[in-house]
Amino acid sequence: MSCYAADRLDRMAYLDSPIHRLDPRAKLIATFAFVVAVVSFPKYEVFGLAPFALFPVLVIGAAGVPYGLIARRVLAVSPFAIMIGLFNPLLDRAPGLVLAGVPIAAGWVSFVSILARFVLTMSAILALTATTAFPALCQGLSALGVPRAFVVQLLFLYRYLFLLAEEAGRLRRARELRAHGGRGFTLRVAGAMAGALFLRTLGRAERIYQAMSARGYDGRIRQLRTIRFRAADVLFLAAVLAGAALLRLFPVTYWLGGWGARL
Repeated sequence: MSCYAADRLDRMAYLDSPIHRLDPRAKLIATFAFVVAVVSFPKYEVFGLAPFALFPVLVIGAAGVPYGLIARRVLAVSPFAIMIGLFNPLLDRAPGLVLAGVPIAAGWVSFVSILARFVLTMSAILALTATTAFPALCQGLSALGVPRAFVVQLLFLYRYLFLLAEEAGRLRRARELRAHGGRGFTLRVAGAMAGALFLRTLGRAERIYQAMSARGYDGRIRQLRTIRFRAADVLFLAAVLAGAALLRLFPVTYWLGGWGARL
């Protein structure tokens, strides 16, 4: 995901909608439960995963986040999921299921199942980040008992990731100006650029730490906004947990239309 894409998702997190106003702890627990329910299905399950698409679709729609934005981000990282299941059709050629009279190998079924899980989980995670500002997410993690050191590192990583990308962009532009359009890029040049980037970021990190220490930083990131559970948060969380448990424990798709016979 590019720096521009991450910045656009970050700006979406500051919109105002019923989903944006939910407590970050409720959204974190709901998303975690959703991901656990999706990945816990057997490796040949496909049809049983289909109803889980309701969660990201409803959350994204209610938040007013463009579906195309989330779809492009999922597509951008989809090669990782494709590489994971790429060899399944070659290694698992046993009969899997018969669809419209056509036999399909079990490897293709597991490959489609991997892609379906990936799309569902990534959509849910992107929906979470697009509806909750990152400082609020970290505040929710801290309130849920996640170690403070881990939360602080996440905050710094997200805050200065954009600065690192800008610094790398300046180095790239400088090389292009000195190399007549970017010709002559070798491993030696790449190593020199990586070393320069490391030294620049190290120097900036030292200056940032000194500035924070001068302002009284003691290892804690303090938030002006307090979070608390409200009735809407309880209803949202209860609905998601109940829905995920229902779809995971009972063959809903099979009851509705005979779909979902497992291998």
